[in-house]
Amino acid sequence: MTFLGGSRALDPIQGDVFFRIGRCLLTADVRTEASKSLGRRRFGFRFVSLRFMKLFSRRHCSSLPSPAAISAGNFTSDNASEIVRLCKSRALLDAIRLLNSTDPSSIRNKHVLYGSLLQTCATAVSFDPGLQIHARVVKSGLDADGFVGNSLITLYFKSSSNISETRRVFDGLFAKDVISWTSMISGYVKVGQCEDSLKLFWEMLGSGIEPNCFTISAVIKACSELGRVRLGWCFHGVVFRYGFDSNRVISSALIDMYGRNCCLNEARRVFDELLEPDAICWTSVISAYTRNDMYEEALESFYYMQRNHLKPDNFTFGSVLTACGNLGWLKQGKQVHSKAITFGLFGHVVVESSLVDMYGKCGSLDEAQRAFDRMINKNSVSLSALLGGYCQSGKFETAIQLFREMGNADLYDFGTIIRACAGLAAVRPGKEVHCQYVRRVGWRDVIIESALVDLYAKCGCIDFSYRIFVSMRVRNLITWNSMISGFAQNGRGREALEIFDEMTKLGVRPDYISFVGVLFACSQTGLVGEGRKYFTLMTEGYRIKAGTEHYNCMVDLLGRAGLLEEAEKLVKNAEYRDDPSLWEVLLSACTTSTNSASAERIAKKILELKPDHHLSYVVLANVYRSVGRWSDALQIRSLMYDRKVKKMPAMSWT
Repeated sequence: MTFLGGSRALDPIQGDVFFRIGRCLLTADVRTEASKSLGRRRFGFRFVSLRFMKLFSRRHCSSLPSPAAISAGNFTSDNASEIVRLCKSRALLDAIRLLNSTDPSSIRNKHVLYGSLLQTCATAVSFDPGLQIHARVVKSGLDADGFVGNSLITLYFKSSSNISETRRVFDGLFAKDVISWTSMISGYVKVGQCEDSLKLFWEMLGSGIEPNCFTISAVIKACSELGRVRLGWCFHGVVFRYGFDSNRVISSALIDMYGRNCCLNEARRVFDELLEPDAICWTSVISAYTRNDMYEEALESFYYMQRNHLKPDNFTFGSVLTACGNLGWLKQGKQVHSKAITFGLFGHVVVESSLVDMYGKCGSLDEAQRAFDRMINKNSVSLSALLGGYCQSGKFETAIQLFREMGNADLYDFGTIIRACAGLAAVRPGKEVHCQYVRRVGWRDVIIESALVDLYAKCGCIDFSYRIFVSMRVRNLITWNSMISGFAQNGRGREALEIFDEMTKLGVRPDYISFVGVLFACSQTGLVGEGRKYFTLMTEGYRIKAGTEHYNCMVDLLGRAGLLEEAEKLVKNAEYRDDPSLWEVLLSACTTSTNSASAERIAKKILELKPDHHLSYVVLANVYRSVGRWSDALQIRSLMYDRKVKKMPAMSWT
């Protein structure tokens, strides 16, 4: 057996290790298998000592010509040297025009000339001239040249919209070096075909080509997109074992992979091990914090990045503005806005879209609208950010009107505008958006379908909502929560509980919102026993901390059943015992109760917590009247007058 890329023979034991590790990298239990083969562990990673990847110690080969080969002295024709000069100055059309008037037989280094022309076409994203050069390459028999072949791959990858055409060119190359393989692997990652990139990586190893740091960076990116953290750990072990942990390209890819897959401690460890992290590494760790909802830490990292005199880019500002928006820190968001202008990044679409999102989440809709109007290149992300800002502020009509004016919409816009229709319980506009979505995008998107389930449930079309729910091939937690809440809001509590039980049987773990819907369903249908059971299941079974919403549902459930003392005891023992909303729910239950002592006690408690709550005065005065305490009732009326508390007038929809 011959070692990949070399002539030294492997003994049978080494060869067995080679194939076992290559096979184990593709299995789900990669870390365990790797540790059995090699028994290495460091910094919590199970490192793979890949004997076949001597890889990083040297490049397999290089197809790039030397600078001397591109000098004018190596061309017989003066036109050829002029063509190369035009390529360097990016005057593509002049270079093509001069090439067409040049006798091909007078050119000696055609592979350098055609390679330079192809790279210029790729830089200019000019596919038609590139096809002409490709035809000349095939006619001259230069498609077997490494430099020309790599230039062709670059051209097709950057200029062609069909990755299969790039793959066809790649497969047709006579000689493929590490640059050829890396270009194709990176191309697959950039178009989202990450599984194909990993398959091609294994093919490269089988062909005897040793990857370089850019190859490893690309496959780590593929692992990140696919969520295959175990395989990413394996590549991290290889990188560390061969001393490439200080390579910033690979380190930034590792930080991004761990950040995307909720392994924030590992991401921070990679970053901390860098001696001098550059701006890209800082941006990666800031993005990792933002993705994991650690917004204050993201802003702190941005502050330290500036202290190190590193220049942030548009992606840095995008992550930082997102952190400011989610924290609701308008003042800090404006400061970041001014810094983006200072660094000359204000016209970038990522920064401007993040600005719209930040101002919208901070409730500054006028600023969000102005930032959106100033954008030269508006896209679906910026439109969705603006629509989301209006929805968050409750201005659903404005969001729907803006959606109609813009016309063009994509997947994210549909999700936001469906949420606006649900907020208005407007079924007709919702159906219009639903039809547009089916016509433009089609079906089978879990986010949009979950929004539709919620829309029709809030509009009272619960049967149609359930029909969409049943037809969904993929359901996430949001889908289940929407259906549970929908049944609860439409008075079908039993069915809501059945959906919840079905969800848990399928292994979907309920969250805070799930139990709000379940307890609300119990409250609306008077299921006291079930309500107690699910409340205990939430706090003790799933260890979910009960919030005010859960307590409100339980108090309402017990109050409706006439169990005022149990409800009052629950409130007094709650962490939120001083929250007026809990006592208000309890007070509303007193209006139908004959327990005047409890009603008086609860009303006085609300008067302490919320002196301007008019219902407390009204209920307390009525309690005094019901037991004949007329002087106390008049005293409450006088107190209400002195504090200038006005009773809310009744309203009728008829």
